[in-house]
Amino acid sequence: MKNRASWLLIGVPLTAALLLGSVLAAETTKITVLNPRGIQPPIRLIPMAPRLDTLDGKTIYVVDTKYPMTKPFVQEKMFNDNGWTDGLPIVLPTEDKVAEMLKWTSHKADETVGTMRPSPPHEAWEFTVEMVAANAVMAGAKPEYLPAILALASTGVTSLFTSTTSFARMVVVNGPVIQQINMNTGIGAMGPFNQANATIGRAWTLVSKNLGGGGIPGETYLGSQGSNLNYNNMCFPETEDGLPGGWNPLHVQKGFKPNESVVSTFSGWSISNYGAYINLPYHEIMKWQLQNFFTSGTGNNGSATFLIDPVVAKDLKEKFDTKEKLAEWLAQNATTPAWHYWARGEEQLKQGKAGIEPFASYLKLGENASVPVSPFVRRTAAAKASTQGEAAAGPARTPIEIVVVGGGTNAFWVAGDFSYVSSASIDKWR
Repeated sequence: MKNRASWLLIGVPLTAALLLGSVLAAETTKITVLNPRGIQPPIRLIPMAPRLDTLDGKTIYVVDTKYPMTKPFVQEKMFNDNGWTDGLPIVLPTEDKVAEMLKWTSHKADETVGTMRPSPPHEAWEFTVEMVAANAVMAGAKPEYLPAILALASTGVTSLFTSTTSFARMVVVNGPVIQQINMNTGIGAMGPFNQANATIGRAWTLVSKNLGGGGIPGETYLGSQGSNLNYNNMCFPETEDGLPGGWNPLHVQKGFKPNESVVSTFSGWSISNYGAYINLPYHEIMKWQLQNFFTSGTGNNGSATFLIDPVVAKDLKEKFDTKEKLAEWLAQNATTPAWHYWARGEEQLKQGKAGIEPFASYLKLGENASVPVSPFVRRTAAAKASTQGEAAAGPARTPIEIVVVGGGTNAFWVAGDFSYVSSASIDKWR
């Protein structure tokens, strides 16, 4: 029984008596709540006052103790006070609710799902199916969402990575599960309009706090400003029926079969949106947008993800037969603002001033120009060692992802410096 999530009993009259040092009168309802961290809570014993021989000359105060310790309202406060929530109201993980959740997986309650930690220096915590289920209940998830949440947890990727730069995360769902649990792929897919979209992502944050040891500001979370994207981690399904012919859904791009259900994770910092209301090719606008992702750096280490409406995808299909071709074109043609390029390339600046090409030509462009060096082309060590510097030819990969999502009502997209991290099978956890 050690480390089982069911160790924590809150709201039971006996527990209240131990905490308060008195018996709760006329309260017989038992509410059993599962601890989201799977650990036994400390129980503080407070001795009762000594028995009085007489009440003569004493002032008697009558206190109704039925309310405080036996109402779900106070139990929720205990969860919040212990740092087990995301600051929003939760659904109390009672034994009945967790048991109902567990019916949607064939895996045993005490089976290990995986490990998680806020960042590599921290110790990794191990957790079970039941523990994940308790956190899924807290997030407001329906039982049928559990396999997707288990798949997310199994990646071992925390949604609350600790860094002073305030990381954010993103979740993309693909496959038949989208229809099976009624996720929203259309109008408002990325907004607060669908229970599955909202709670699957939220459950990931609760798992990361309670089972991954993260989310304690100043200790296991160091983001200077934090990110409100962490509340539900931009969780949404790809609009697979809005993909143009030849454009594969994300999970197929990552090696899964079209009929498999998959969850994928991304990591980044920020997002920006664009409505294409000017008469310019969409891919040219997207290329311009890329040079403003400064947090991606300029040293061949940039990443970006575009979340484009089906209307935009349909138009881009006329020039790019696949997502991969669009991503490659963007990576190869993206540029870097000159001021940023030189700020990050002291050695290149020295070579430019010494007349060494191509850096000398870059200098002549001026500080307000764009240097024809893409931060989104990652080359081999041999290519980077070439005498042609960063402009050298050589094997490269394009860390730009394209995901289609939305209702098809506007030429609109969202882009950010997010990079793909991992994918996991949802079907494995059914």
